[in-house]
Amino acid sequence: MAKRLIVKVPDPILTKKCREVDKFDERLWTLLDDMKDTVKAANGAGLAAPQVAVLKRVCVVDTDDGYFELVNPVITSQSGEQTGLEGCLSVPKKYGEVTRPMKVKVTALDRFGKEQKYRVEGFTARAFCHEIDHLDGILYTSKCKQLLDEQD
Repeated sequence: MAKRLIVKVPDPILTKKCREVDKFDERLWTLLDDMKDTVKAANGAGLAAPQVAVLKRVCVVDTDDGYFELVNPVITSQSGEQTGLEGCLSVPKKYGEVTRPMKVKVTALDRFGKEQKYRVEGFTARAFCHEIDHLDGILYTSKCKQLLDEQD
């Protein structure tokens, strides 16, 4: 396991749509392990594969609700609404207010290709949505009304 370099804006890889994972092998497991090390070292709540320069539909989320590995995730339903500040490891020292669903249901595969279903809410739902957006080349900065500097 190793910490990887986090890609920062304006790198164009962050705006590209990722490909689905079709091989569940040691390369995927290494990617997931490295992403876990990277997000923990950066003290982040989540990390998507394009943030470490890999265009695969893979992300990890690390919140008080637990640690989640999501491969080929799909939001199957959402409800409610929450608005709050978001930041991103790929957009350092910036924050913005973003509206997201309060609750989401997500279907994803685990590292072995087995289907998993998640029902999450609050901050964890926000983190799932933020990371899944990355897989479609969407940054939170395109969803916020105003981008704030860290000191604001």
